[in-house]
Amino acid sequence: MAIILPDLPYAYDALEPYIDAETMHLHHDKHHQTYVNNANAALEKHPEIGEDLEALLADVESIPADIRQALINNGGGHLNHALFWELMTPEKTAPSAKLAAAIDATFGSFEEFQAAFTAAATTRFGSGWAWLVVNKEGKLEVTSTANQDTPISEGKKPILGLDVWEHAYYVKYRNVRPDYIKAFFSVINWNKVNELYAAAK
Repeated sequence: MAIILPDLPYAYDALEPYIDAETMHLHHDKHHQTYVNNANAALEKHPEIGEDLEALLADVESIPADIRQALINNGGGHLNHALFWELMTPEKTAPSAKLAAAIDATFGSFEEFQAAFTAAATTRFGSGWAWLVVNKEGKLEVTSTANQDTPISEGKKPILGLDVWEHAYYVKYRNVRPDYIKAFFSVINWNKVNELYAAAK
């Protein structure tokens, strides 16, 4: 059973004007599909390890050396994007009471969390992701990873992530990454974040 590209949970143009339809087509149909294809090609070389990408990337040393980096890049790319699509919605949503309280306790306020997340996304040099995770101590933490690395490999559970590779925003926002980051806050699917937070706790 090969890894497959998940369908978007909404129409390509559903997130406009914040995320444009052309970007969604390119990002989902081309970039994500390439990660799926390359991850499957790597896994085919070692059928004995199975296809549970989360388990494999949680223990990268267990991945055979000849496909390890390919799976970090492409398996991580698949997991990150499969989550990313679910973290956006055209609907209006809000953090749950429990998550809002945890954000306030950790960061001081939602605005301070937003500033920390924005800083992580803005200052990630080159390509990568910004994350809100539940760390090993069960606490919220803002972090970022390079390329398609996943917080799962650091023992952390991602509950919100933003792709800051240029392909995620260049069609609409050109080189102005901060405008894209600001727009993302208008389409966050807090229902999904709340669900992931409850599961991580």
